[in-house]
Amino acid sequence: MNQNQQKIQNPETQVPKTPQMNDRDFINDLLTTEKYMTTSYSMAMHEASHQGLYQDIMQIFNETEQCQRDLYNLMFQKGWYAVEAADQQNLQQSYQQFQGYTNQFPNGGTLQ
Repeated sequence: MNQNQQKIQNPETQVPKTPQMNDRDFINDLLTTEKYMTTSYSMAMHEASHQGLYQDIMQIFNETEQCQRDLYNLMFQKGWYAVEAADQQNLQQSYQQFQGYTNQFPNGGTLQ
């Protein structure tokens, strides 16, 4: 990892550093659980053969995904979740790499 990369993070809300779980620990645990659940629901949707079951799982998946996003936003707001700023040069290289892949798609990657 590049040492010059910046973290994007809000000021951290302080929580007690004790052996007991604090708010940050609880929310982080919930976020991890929601991530696991959305992955599991996604797999269940791929394997559902009955349309009604698929629709039910899709609804639960969407609710779980929204909960996951809300927890992420809360952790980010409180400064408990940081992301790395993307390096412009790496973004440009990735864009060019994947732009080249469109030649391999039928119709040159254009939608009809």
